[in-house]
Amino acid sequence: MAEAEAPAERLADPDVESRLARLDQVLEGIESAPGPTTRSAVEAVRLLTEVYGEALARVMDHADGQLAERLADDELLGHLLVLHAIHPEPVERRAARAVERLRPAMQERGGDVEWAGVEGEVGRVRLTAGGGCGSGCGSGGGTTDVTAAVREAVLAVAPELAAVEPEQVTPPAFVPLNTLTHRGQQ
Repeated sequence: MAEAEAPAERLADPDVESRLARLDQVLEGIESAPGPTTRSAVEAVRLLTEVYGEALARVMDHADGQLAERLADDELLGHLLVLHAIHPEPVERRAARAVERLRPAMQERGGDVEWAGVEGEVGRVRLTAGGGCGSGCGSGGGTTDVTAAVREAVLAVAPELAAVEPEQVTPPAFVPLNTLTHRGQQ
């Protein structure tokens, strides 16, 4: 009886990311070289990508709701599903979920972030700076850092969006109660 082969080890997420970065470098190098060999190599990559995309679409066609959800929740598979326009969740829901994951960290710092929706190809978020935000979400560079972090989180799950723009929300100013109850009295 022949020995069964051990299953191949899976790549850890950082290893996948490094391979994707290397793939980008290789493709940039290929695309910058002139000639028919370059066109053939680029076409081969395109055709291979289309075939793998079709295979992934067929897997999704056979997946029940729970399996499709689990596949879409995997970071690498989720990106591939988006790349091939077969992700089971609409862009709006994916982006809102990404923002919802950021809320606890923002709230710990006295601020908040809330999904405001999509206008065309632009995602909108409401950012509220709180008193205890410090450099994380207050004025100056902190707001820029928070906006960049929110933009990165949303575009990672919804690259179909062209941009993510903040809508700054200013908390209401404190109005002492006695100024409201003593109107007209001098």
